[in-house]
Amino acid sequence: MKRISLLCATLLVAVSQLLAGQKLSLKEITSGAFRGESIAAVEPLADGESYAQISSDGKQILKYSFRTGKQTGVLFDASTARGASINRVEGYLMSPDAKRILIQTQTTPIYRRSFTAVYYIFNIANNKLEPLSDGGPQQTPVWSPDGQQVAFVRDNNIFLVKLLYNNAESQVTKDGKRNEIINGLPDWVNEEEFSFNSAMVFSADSKQIIWVRYDESQVPEVYLPLTPADWHAGSRPAAKAWMNPQGVYSYKYPKAGEQNATVKLMSFDIKSHQTRTLQLPLDADGYIPRILPTSDPTKVAVFTLNRHQDCLRIFMANPLTTICQQIIEDKVDKYINENVFANVKITKNNILLTSERDGYNHLYLYNLNGQLLRKVGDLPQGQRFGGGEKDTHTIVTDVYGYDEATGDIYFAALNNGPTDQQVFVAHKNGKTDCLTTKGGWSSAIFSNDFKNFICTWSNLDTPPQISLCPTSGGAAAKNVVVLKDNKALAEKYASYDMGKKEFLVFTTTEGVRLIGWMVKPADFDPSKKYPVVMYQYGGPGNQQVKNAWGVGMSGQGALLEQYLAQQGYICVCVDNRGTGGRGAEFEKCTYLHLGELEAKDQVETALWLGQQSYVDKDRIAIWGWSYGGWNTLMSMSEGRPVFCCGIAIAPPTCWRYYDTIYTERFMRTPKENPDGYDNVCPLVRVGKLSGALLLCHGLADDNVHYQNTADLIDALVQADKDFQQLVYTNRNHSIFGGNTRHHLFRQCMNFFAAHLK
Repeated sequence: MKRISLLCATLLVAVSQLLAGQKLSLKEITSGAFRGESIAAVEPLADGESYAQISSDGKQILKYSFRTGKQTGVLFDASTARGASINRVEGYLMSPDAKRILIQTQTTPIYRRSFTAVYYIFNIANNKLEPLSDGGPQQTPVWSPDGQQVAFVRDNNIFLVKLLYNNAESQVTKDGKRNEIINGLPDWVNEEEFSFNSAMVFSADSKQIIWVRYDESQVPEVYLPLTPADWHAGSRPAAKAWMNPQGVYSYKYPKAGEQNATVKLMSFDIKSHQTRTLQLPLDADGYIPRILPTSDPTKVAVFTLNRHQDCLRIFMANPLTTICQQIIEDKVDKYINENVFANVKITKNNILLTSERDGYNHLYLYNLNGQLLRKVGDLPQGQRFGGGEKDTHTIVTDVYGYDEATGDIYFAALNNGPTDQQVFVAHKNGKTDCLTTKGGWSSAIFSNDFKNFICTWSNLDTPPQISLCPTSGGAAAKNVVVLKDNKALAEKYASYDMGKKEFLVFTTTEGVRLIGWMVKPADFDPSKKYPVVMYQYGGPGNQQVKNAWGVGMSGQGALLEQYLAQQGYICVCVDNRGTGGRGAEFEKCTYLHLGELEAKDQVETALWLGQQSYVDKDRIAIWGWSYGGWNTLMSMSEGRPVFCCGIAIAPPTCWRYYDTIYTERFMRTPKENPDGYDNVCPLVRVGKLSGALLLCHGLADDNVHYQNTADLIDALVQADKDFQQLVYTNRNHSIFGGNTRHHLFRQCMNFFAAHLK
C-alpha cells in the first residue's frame, strides 16, 4: 500500500512538473524572442483606398486594400526592377503624384532620429531604379509637390535633383561645415528635444525651397572617448559611424545656460537661383521647432518658441517677399509641451493644434489666417478602465487628421483616467464618437479619405492586435479585418511561468493619489513576505503606467519584471508627480525643482508597499534608466532610508550638465534658478544616500554624458560611500549592440540577487 502511495505521489510530482510553466532566460528577453508581429513602414496612399508597407523580407513594397486588408499589388520588387540593384528596402517615400518612390538603403544612424542613407528613385510605370545621387549618402530627402524634384542634405549643405532634366543635380548652399553651419537639418539639441530630423520644405508651387540655417560655431564642443578599433564591439557597435583613428568624437552640445545655435529662415528661388533671408521676428536666442508647407505658395507655416518655451507663435512666411506674418500665439503657464509640434496638422485650409491653455491638452482648429474656428475639449465620460483614476478631464494624446469635407477631427485621447487610450472622431455638430471602446491602449493609422483605419490595440495582458476597421462602426463593426493577432506570442507567453499583473492605487501621506501596476510571482503566497523591485522613469510628461502590453523596463508584456517575479520578487511601477496623463497641474508641479517631488513619491510608494502584509519592507529596491536613473539617485538620497539597493543606468546627476532645450523647459537657466540646479541634486545630497548602489553608463553616450556619472563617483568617494559601477565602451545612451544589453541586464540581476535575497 505504501509503495502504491509513493508511486502515485511520484507520478503526481512528475505530472505537475510537466505541466508547470517554463522559466524565462535573460537571453530570450534581450534577443527579442518575445517580440510580437507588427506591420512595417505603413503609408496611406493618395487614392484613399490603399496603403503601402514593406514586405517581411525587405525586398518589396506592397500595396494593400484599406477595406479588406488583402494585397492588391506590388509597388516595388528588388528582384525585378530594372537598372540599379539593391539588396533591401529600409524605408521609402512616395512622391505626391504617386508615380515614383524614393527607396532608402544602406542606412547609417547618427543620433536618435538622424541618419544617412543611399536613396534610389524608382519609376513605377517603367519599373526603373536609378540612384538619387552619385555624390555620396544623403539625408532627409524631400519631394517637391509636383513630384518632379527632390531636395536633400549632404555634409550640411542642400542639393537639388531635377527629374525632368535627367536627374540633374545642383548645389543650393555652399556654406555648410561640420560643427559650424547646418542647412536644412536640426542640430543635435533641436533634433533630440523637438523630435524632428528635417528642417526643409518646398513651397506649394514647387518653385521655392525654404529651410532653417543653424549657426552652431559658438556652441561649446563636447568630446566623447571612443575605441578606434571596433573588431571587438559586437555585431552592432553603438558608435560605429563615429569611429576615427584618434579615438575621439566631437560635436556641438549646448548645456543649460550656454550658447545655442543661432537660427535663420532662408529661401531659395529655383528658377532665379536667388537666396533670401526671411524676416522672421525671433528672439536672438529663440527656437524654430518646425517649418511646415501649406497649400498656398505664398505661405509656409513657421513655428517659433522663446527660450523660456512658454510662448508659441505661428507665422506665415512668404518665401518671395520674405515677409512673415504672425497668425497664432499660444501662451501657457510654465512651458509649452513638446508634443504640440509632433501633433500639428495642416490641411488645405486649416491648422489643427493642441494646447494646454486651459490646463488640459485639448484641440483647437484654425483657418490659415489664424482665426479660431472650433475647440475639442472634454468629452463625455464612459466606462472606466485600468487604474480607475477619478479625473474626469479628457487629454488629447495623438492627432490623426482633419477631414475638411465633413468637418470631422480624428484623434486619440485619455478619457477615463490616465491608463487607457481610445480613438475618437469629433464631428462638426459637436457630437463625438469613440471608435475603439474596448479597455486598453488603442492607436490608429487612417486612410487618406478617413473611411477606414488600422487599429493597434493591447492591454496589460494581451499582446498587440492589429485590425482594419471602418470608421463608421469603428473597432466594434462586424466587418473588422484582423491583420495581426499575435496569437502565437500570446500562447508562448502563457506557456511560461508568468505572474499576475494588476493595477494599484493609493494615496500618499501628502494626500497625493498615485497609480501603478504590480507583477506578483505565479506562485504568490500572501502569507509570505517578498522582496520588491521598483521600476520607474518619472520624467516630465512621461507615462509608464498604462493598460498596454509594452510596459516595463524592456516592454514585451513586462517581460523583465516577469523574469524577476520568477526569481521570487514582486515588481512595482508607479508614476510620480510630474508624469503625464493627468493634466498640466499634476505634470508641471515639479517646475524649477526637478527631482524633489518625484523622489518623495517614490519613497512614499516604498513606505506604502512596506505596510502590505506580503512585502518585506527591508528588502525594497529601486532602479531606472536615464531620468529614471536620476530619480533612483534622488529617491535613495531623499532622507528616508527605505531602499535596500538601487541601480541607476545612464543617469543625469546635475542638470547643469544636460542640454539647454530640455533642461531650461523645466528649470529655466542656472542663472535664473541656481537653487533648483544646485540644491536639488544627487551630487549635493550624496551624504544622505542609503542602500547599495550600482551605476551603469556608456562612454559614448551623446545624450547624458558620462561626465554625469564621473562627477557622482567623485562625490561618492569623498562622502566615503561604497558603490559599484559598469562602464560600456563605445555604447550610447541605449547601451545596446551585440551582447551588450544581455550583459548589462545580467549584472543588474546579479546585483539584485546579492542584496535582496
